[in-house]
Amino acid sequence: MRKVIAFMAGVLFGIGLLLAGMANPAKVLGFLDITGVWDPSLALVMIAAIAVAWVPFHWAMKQPTSLLGAPMQLPVSRELDSRLIGGSLLFGIGWGIAGICPGPALVLLPTGHWQAWVFVFAMLAGMLIFRMLQTRR
Repeated sequence: MRKVIAFMAGVLFGIGLLLAGMANPAKVLGFLDITGVWDPSLALVMIAAIAVAWVPFHWAMKQPTSLLGAPMQLPVSRELDSRLIGGSLLFGIGWGIAGICPGPALVLLPTGHWQAWVFVFAMLAGMLIFRMLQTRR
């Protein structure tokens, strides 16, 4: 049941990305182009998403288990370390170059956009490299 609900949540998220236009790299790059013709729609989508998630997230913070009985696993660390900063910088640079982040990339895969395939391949390679470096630690 958990996997079905997780799948349905992913489908709903993907539909939301498509409806909001956030799976369109040109729209994302338009938001990031603050010196050109800036498109604020991504900021509006982010604000709306934060507003919708605010109440359930704060409810979840007080619960020991999820609605499906799984242990609640929310981040507890507030420490800014070099790994977090470096990962954030890499994510931001990749997002700025491609106009794609992980969610929209997965939504774009079935459409045949080669850029999405390159992005997902690079993302998976980065995850593999991270795992290899972690095992060395």
